[in-house]
Amino acid sequence: MIRQCLNRRIDSINTLRAEVAAWQAARDRVRARVDWQFTTDDARVRLKRLYPTFAV
Repeated sequence: MIRQCLNRRIDSINTLRAEVAAWQAARDRVRARVDWQFTTDDARVRLKRLYPTFAV
């Protein structure tokens, strides 16, 4: 998103909202997908404090 629509200073929150909404609409039109490079288990190892595991 930074490279595509937020690569400059935006003066007002309303302009920011409009920019993000336009970016999101364009991504939705092309059905953009995210290619995750790691599994949930890998995320738990790398981001231990954010993905705690609970004993069941």
